[in-house]
Amino acid sequence: MDNNEKKKFYITTAIAYTSRKPHIGNTYEIVLTDAIARFKRYLGYDVFFCTGTDEHGQKIQELAEAAGISPREYVDGVAAEIKRIWDLMNTSYDKFIRTTDDYHVETVQKIFKKLYDQGDIYLGSYEDWYCTPCESFWTDTQLKDGKCPDCGREVHKQHEEAYFFKMSKYADRLMKYIEENPDFIQPESRKKEMVNNFLKPGLQDLCVSRTKIKWGIPVPIGEGHTVYVWLDALTNYITALGYRCDEKSDLYKKYWPADVHIIGKDILRFHTIYWPIFLMALGEPLPKKVFGHPWLLNGENKMSKSIGNVIYADDLVKNFGVDAVRYYLLHEMPFAADGTITYETLISRYNSELANTLGNLVNRTVSMINKYFDGVIPAPGAETDFDESLAEVCLASAEKTAECMEKLRVADAMDCIWTIVNRANKYIDETMPWVLAKSDDGREKLKTVMYNLVEAIRFITSLLGSFMPDTQTAIAAQTGADELTWGSLSRFGGTRAGVKVGEARPLFARIDAEKKLEELVAEFGEAEPEKVELEPFKENVTIDDFDKLDIRVGKVVVCEKVPKSSKLLRFELEVGSERRQILSGIAKFYKPEDLIGKNVLFIANFPPRKMMGYESNGMILSAEHNGELVVTSTLDDIQSGAQIV
Repeated sequence: MDNNEKKKFYITTAIAYTSRKPHIGNTYEIVLTDAIARFKRYLGYDVFFCTGTDEHGQKIQELAEAAGISPREYVDGVAAEIKRIWDLMNTSYDKFIRTTDDYHVETVQKIFKKLYDQGDIYLGSYEDWYCTPCESFWTDTQLKDGKCPDCGREVHKQHEEAYFFKMSKYADRLMKYIEENPDFIQPESRKKEMVNNFLKPGLQDLCVSRTKIKWGIPVPIGEGHTVYVWLDALTNYITALGYRCDEKSDLYKKYWPADVHIIGKDILRFHTIYWPIFLMALGEPLPKKVFGHPWLLNGENKMSKSIGNVIYADDLVKNFGVDAVRYYLLHEMPFAADGTITYETLISRYNSELANTLGNLVNRTVSMINKYFDGVIPAPGAETDFDESLAEVCLASAEKTAECMEKLRVADAMDCIWTIVNRANKYIDETMPWVLAKSDDGREKLKTVMYNLVEAIRFITSLLGSFMPDTQTAIAAQTGADELTWGSLSRFGGTRAGVKVGEARPLFARIDAEKKLEELVAEFGEAEPEKVELEPFKENVTIDDFDKLDIRVGKVVVCEKVPKSSKLLRFELEVGSERRQILSGIAKFYKPEDLIGKNVLFIANFPPRKMMGYESNGMILSAEHNGELVVTSTLDDIQSGAQIV
């Protein structure tokens, strides 16, 4: 695209709540969004990237009181800390909005008045259970074991006069929009959750004001009321662009509707139900897509100050550098399942994938050019048997990277880049430059090998800029790469011969894992594992009872959804020399393609039974974890059919 034909792309994070300093799980969202925004710019889009802070509510009011300062002083301090960390992580946002900004406050009041005047908001009263951390109300039936169904914390009864928004008025229209725009809610599993759990059962009118919370935007028509936090916070996506209710800026006209909101899966309901309905009531277009990303867990637990397992981005950056942390966050998070971070895994990935694989490739290549060609990139000479394969991998991986980013599969996109890294390392082993350098005939091939290696690194460097921008700069400085545009990757051979490379310097110095781990534990301590309340153990059984069960290992060769069932997956397991069909009710927790090739444990001697017209011959074993079912598997790829004894 040229500058006159650029397509606009508006992307946002959820605005960060100013209750506490953000931990690495919160930071993941801004880094993820930044990578998407950077890649869109790389492709030639006119990008506007918005983030910011959510600064009102009861929780902040209570924290400020406990600190002995005003709420404004409290949020000023936390907002500054959030912005510092966003900047530390090298994120390229275009706008940082605060919900205490004057223009936002004034516009929220105008929106409230407009919705009231057109009959969408009315005065009433309520008595419901309220969760302070989530800023959410719940009915008796919505509570889970008497606690908040979202966070599991204690709730308390509240009764007060309040203004309500008529959600049901727009429910059918929203359902139609979701049906007509199948990519509106991503991933697919989140869409089903919103439709089945909230829209289909029917929407209750939403409380949009509070009288017991003083730290908020005053309602313009009701003395003593403040605007409920979600009507306040969600509108930031349009007020940041210059929407003023009665007038709209050129920026708003250019970029709205948003192309994608990047948010945590825990606030999906607010962004896919409340927010679209507010926009419908205002007569404004709806965002094109809402992506509810998974959580980043510390080990197996969600990060929490009460558990003591919080990891902060600035602590990691101090120990590993910005790009190593960005790499881990972007590469280790699955598309739809929760990811994990521990010091051990971060050190392992740093050494194996950054220091050994990427860093070693660049270091070896630059060192050999300095050694064999006085630091000047040679023009290709005689061909080798491996040149074409290297070029094909570079070209195909570049296209695949773009395809993955279009689908927001950022971790998969990074895998595509590392496909080139791995192929280039293999190319060195195949061509053996140190052998070629020993003969005159070999020198001609050596020229080609060195040129092709620099060219492969140019592809890597070009693609890497959206994910690891500082590393891109460092590699380019060593290799002399100056053509790092997306358009330049349409052919293999864009490196200019005759360019002098720099000095070979380690991109990522290898870490002594044991020593670094000791340092981290000494500085930050070891996280206490979360104490999980177990189901009561069942009555004792004898070994004879256990022997009656025939538990086997089966290799998944076919896995697919059962038609007309939202719960069932149909498996075909390779069990030794035979195949066995089993149905399992885990469809909401797994994508079928993710299970193919896995070893699973199953009970083989249950009698067959019919399910949805299929015969199921056995039961796949699963464990319940955080409300989800996790299929049990084996540590090693052992022979299918093996018996568990």
